[in-house]
Amino acid sequence: MSPVAHRSAMEMEKMVAESETPVLVDFYADWCGPCRAMAPVLDKLAVEMAGRASILKINVDEEPELAARFRISSIPTLILFRAGRAVKTLVGLRPPAELRKLLEEASDKSRKTEVPL
Repeated sequence: MSPVAHRSAMEMEKMVAESETPVLVDFYADWCGPCRAMAPVLDKLAVEMAGRASILKINVDEEPELAARFRISSIPTLILFRAGRAVKTLVGLRPPAELRKLLEEASDKSRKTEVPL
């Protein structure tokens, strides 16, 4: 079983809103070759980043309203959420090192706390 959670629109929105760590959402389709190629990369990153970041998958064929809301016009599209807000969008197949760096930087920013003056 994949360590990347496949979620519905409602589940995704709840997880993104409530997560204390960054959430990377992969908008994909089963018929998409580049999406299938990225799946093992995301699985590996989900294991590596466990506890520091989450990775979710949204099937655009099953959740067309959500895909439209986020203006997904090409897949795979990855959207990084931090503190419930979309902070970065990547379109197309991406190298593992780029995704790892993105998640590590987002995780580091999430763990920093501001100290009031």
